Amino acid sequence: MKLHLRQRKQTKKGKISLYLEYYKGTAVNSTTKKAKVLRDYEYLNLYLFDKPKTPSEKQHNKDMLRLAESIKAKRELDIINGIYGFNNQSKQSVNFIKFFESLKEKRIDSHGNYGNWDSAIKHLRVFAGEQISFQEIDRLFCERFKEYLLKSAKKRNGGLLSKSSASSYFNKFRAVLKEAVKQQIINYNPSVDIPSIKIPERETVFLTIDEIRMIAKTDCRYPVLKRAFLFGCFTGLRWSDINKLRWGNVKQIGDKMRVVFNQQKTKGLQYQDLNKQAISLMGDAGSPDDLVFVGLKYSSYMNVELTKWMLKSGITKDITFHCSRHSFAMMLIKMSVDIYTVSKLLGHSEIKTTQLYAKILDEKKREAVDKLPSIEL
Repeated sequence: MKLHLRQRKQTKKGKISLYLEYYKGTAVNSTTKKAKVLRDYEYLNLYLFDKPKTPSEKQHNKDMLRLAESIKAKRELDIINGIYGFNNQSKQSVNFIKFFESLKEKRIDSHGNYGNWDSAIKHLRVFAGEQISFQEIDRLFCERFKEYLLKSAKKRNGGLLSKSSASSYFNKFRAVLKEAVKQQIINYNPSVDIPSIKIPERETVFLTIDEIRMIAKTDCRYPVLKRAFLFGCFTGLRWSDINKLRWGNVKQIGDKMRVVFNQQKTKGLQYQDLNKQAISLMGDAGSPDDLVFVGLKYSSYMNVELTKWMLKSGITKDITFHCSRHSFAMMLIKMSVDIYTVSKLLGHSEIKTTQLYAKILDEKKREAVDKLPSIEL
């Protein structure tokens, strides 16, 4: 519901009447099938001079407008209390931080994501303290927290958060409120209409097939890291899914092999066929409960060794493990595999996510055309 302060000129008295308009959305007439706007009105019995001439008339208009705004604010508060109400009084005092913590702990096995959740809670504590009841979290609180993340929150080195980090933390905050609605702690998510923090598009970094051949010929301090990264280049699996992959997920279908697993990120069931290269990278089969890539860990020293391995191969790109997934997608698109098939192989829920790779390839094609020599006519 939206509330507006309106004015209506009264021709007979020469004054302007102040009233509130309650916009309640639309309803479709079952007979005519036409949408009808639903509105209610509340006349405040407050009037303005149409064309104030004297100082007292001008002051009167200011006072009436101030009073009308005050009444509007009270009505808005009544609406908010009705919408944001709690299902029972005992849930009203639930500590939001504790609830946030409980959701974070469910992600303890998702290393990078868990860290993001932990950072989001730390910034929320700095902003609002340890004790925050759900009753205190309204739209204004959400907007202020968003502004804090963008303009005041600091990193460990004292600098402001990046847009990417601020966006990630605010999205975690919103996800907690969404879950609270799902669990019927609150009836309405006060952040639902607040725009997310937009982050500038980053360049998608990937390896070409020639660069993949280069790293394949170069030794890495951790062989399991090398095998896992190359496996990602030939399957498109995320690090979280490769890390948790067990031999029980590997299935023999006729003369072919595939991995069947629930994606760590989306929880969706994924079937991924394996080519000979990917199969060879898995090594010797173990028992169903054994990890395929034993010893693969998310750690700073693994990330450092990944960078060293790339540099040793002669690659100066800023490569992360996730770049193996980008490389897989780009190889397929360059080989003219249709975007729908690429989307399915990547396990994307929406094809627009996959279209990013096609967009990159189009840019590369344009760059190639621009390199053609010019001739005099």
